Amino acid sequence: MQKSNLTDADDLRIFQIIDANLDRAREGLRVLEDWARFGIGENNCVTRIKNFRQILGKNHLEVYKQSRNYIEDQCKGLTHQEQTKRKKPEQIISSNAGRVQEALRVIEEFSRLQNNELSKIASEIRYEIYTLEVDLLSLSKRKRSQKILRENDLYVITEQKENLLKIIEEILIAGVRIIQYRFKTGTDKDNLQEAMQIKNLCKRYNSLLIINDRVDLALAVEADGIHLGQDDFDLKTARKLLGYSKIIGISANNEIDISNALKEGCDYIGVGPVFETTTKKNKKPIGIEKIKTLTKELNIPWFAIGGIKSSNILYLKRNGLKKIALVSQLMNSEDPKEDAIMILKDLSHEN
Repeated sequence: MQKSNLTDADDLRIFQIIDANLDRAREGLRVLEDWARFGIGENNCVTRIKNFRQILGKNHLEVYKQSRNYIEDQCKGLTHQEQTKRKKPEQIISSNAGRVQEALRVIEEFSRLQNNELSKIASEIRYEIYTLEVDLLSLSKRKRSQKILRENDLYVITEQKENLLKIIEEILIAGVRIIQYRFKTGTDKDNLQEAMQIKNLCKRYNSLLIINDRVDLALAVEADGIHLGQDDFDLKTARKLLGYSKIIGISANNEIDISNALKEGCDYIGVGPVFETTTKKNKKPIGIEKIKTLTKELNIPWFAIGGIKSSNILYLKRNGLKKIALVSQLMNSEDPKEDAIMILKDLSHEN
């Protein structure tokens, strides 16, 4: 730092600006750090933010602090109505990331002449915050999706139907919170349009939209995640393309596939088929006992799938299979809303 005169009015005003903005930057970083720690439990982000705070703290020189009361702040206590509109953690994250970036820009500009080292530090951290904000928002979104997976026991997979949108809205009204859009025919243009309509429905009812197999479609409609079979995209490549805001589910029916899915960081697993099913005619059922063995040590959500109907849900529950995925039962129902309500009631029953 170049030599400055504490009695020089210009120096004192500049020091006061730097002091105030170092405080702002560190306070904003602390908000981000606590969300990374307690909100999403992301240790890498916590470490990064803590390091930024320590660097700025080390460079918060005594000369800046001594200037603190040189000119009384006439604008102290001013607020803005936008502050009252932050209703979600994501809004708080974006607001405080912006606060840190703005404060660092001020520090960068005003410290350039007298403390070039601090100016460089502020610039470097400011650019890091742009990436950090995106990471925190992505991880927060994925955390919300994982919470829905944990808290909901019914996962509905679609079939191609003339009235598919009506069926989906009916079961969403009933309380279903996880929809997988699955299709095997039709043009990309038509499937994209339908997926977008389903996405809007899911958003309206605070539910997840998972796309079966197609990473490109999931990205195009900003779906909440994707489901992959063993013959589809590999999980690592899908994660690289989708980023960390999306959840990825895997179909698995043996120890090796489940182990690989866990190692690669999948968010949930579909295990089956439990019974014979017309959806997967070429796959033999693996049965309840095999599923119990495969899933006994799983610490992520998993859903039993294959031939499950309302008539065997309580039987599955008695055997410890509490989360299920349905296809035909609701897609072919004469009253999907009422059937979904009854199935959700059976799944929530304690016995």
